[in-house]
Amino acid sequence: MDTTTTKQRYHITTFGCQMNKADSERMAGIIENMGFEWSEDPNNADLIVYNTCTIRDSAEQKVYSYLGKQAKRKHREPHLTLVIAGCLAQQEGEALLRRVPELDLVMGPQHANRLEDLLQQVYNGNQVVATESAHIAEDITTPRRDSTVTAWVNVIYGCNERCTYCVVPNVRGIEQSRTPEAIRAEIERLAKMGYKEITLLGQNIDAYGRDLPGTTPEGRHQHTLTDLLYFIHDVPGIERLRFATSHPRYFTERLIKACAELPKVCEHFHIPFQSGDNEILKLMSRGYTHQKYRRIIDTIRRYVPDATISGDAIAAFPGETEEQFNNTLKLMTDIVFDHTNTAAYSPRPGTPAALWDNQLSEEVKSDRLQQLNHLVSIQAEMRNQRYLHRVEEVLVEDQNPKTPTQVMGRTRGNRLTFFRGDINELKGKLVQVKITEARAFSLTGESVEVRQVLAV
Repeated sequence: MDTTTTKQRYHITTFGCQMNKADSERMAGIIENMGFEWSEDPNNADLIVYNTCTIRDSAEQKVYSYLGKQAKRKHREPHLTLVIAGCLAQQEGEALLRRVPELDLVMGPQHANRLEDLLQQVYNGNQVVATESAHIAEDITTPRRDSTVTAWVNVIYGCNERCTYCVVPNVRGIEQSRTPEAIRAEIERLAKMGYKEITLLGQNIDAYGRDLPGTTPEGRHQHTLTDLLYFIHDVPGIERLRFATSHPRYFTERLIKACAELPKVCEHFHIPFQSGDNEILKLMSRGYTHQKYRRIIDTIRRYVPDATISGDAIAAFPGETEEQFNNTLKLMTDIVFDHTNTAAYSPRPGTPAALWDNQLSEEVKSDRLQQLNHLVSIQAEMRNQRYLHRVEEVLVEDQNPKTPTQVMGRTRGNRLTFFRGDINELKGKLVQVKITEARAFSLTGESVEVRQVLAV
């Protein structure tokens, strides 16, 4: 189908994690290469992609609701092309076509780079399902990135862990690391385009490189996340590096030391703990104890005393007793996190824990989640108070949508910060900001000095 003459429009709706956001940017790049232009309103789009998540049931239900509306529209406008991508597509596969026959393409996350070929098959009159296991080809498409200041860079796809509650390994496949050279080349391209901050992404980023060949003379694996940080650190024009998501089982002192030594690596560590109870951690197949988790945090605070530390917690895992839940609250109280992402346990298809007969009631889930969230906001506010009257370096990303006279950006510790300024002048700049107000989830300040960052 030649879209160049008609300038057809497309829309992508993204659910879920940072990996999904990165995949959506790559798919948007492919679609724009095909001659489509972006439409803010899905109802004006000729091609709609839902990039889905299956971590929680609520995200799935939202997808089905959106799909239902567009499926009805397709009866009125048969030219509309409907694509469902991502983890729900991988999990459900052909069953989605039975549930929503109006779909044209069902595509798992490993096939994001093949989108053009798959759409071509659709335009040739086929209904396509692409969920078979695939080697992820090195991506040469330029993503359509949502930001011009910060960018995601995938370093490892998939996950080999088998946490009993998690559907990710089933839907994103086995671990596949990109080569350090390919990653550095992408970051160099981004630097030339004026990007200032890179977040390295992996479902289990600390596992980076263990599927790549090579060991050092001492017998250590040659390609680790730590080695990668040293390898890419000196790319000119890049001011900041971040990485996510970590797994406590693989988080090493060597990695923490590198973060302390390398000036571009931000002082922000996101390490999910999920539970503070050893018995629950064992049932989850997490492979560590709460004592090991605490030692990791102690080591971080020894090397990087002012580090921002965030985590993930699951409330009401099957069989969790009141005492076991209190152990999670205790872990959080002892560590005092800057932020914690919380969720009530949600049974996912194809995971062991979904089949257990000791599921907790919705009331217990709701109550425990509420208790977690209450503690999260108290801790976030408490930790943010330490920034009051301090001068923090903020990378300006955008205008404050609520207050156009203000710009917004993030500190090195990943705290969202607002201050008065002109976005046209400050976008992409590093600004020293004196913090005048600290709330639980954001800061406000006034600029002290702007550091010019030259584009390469």
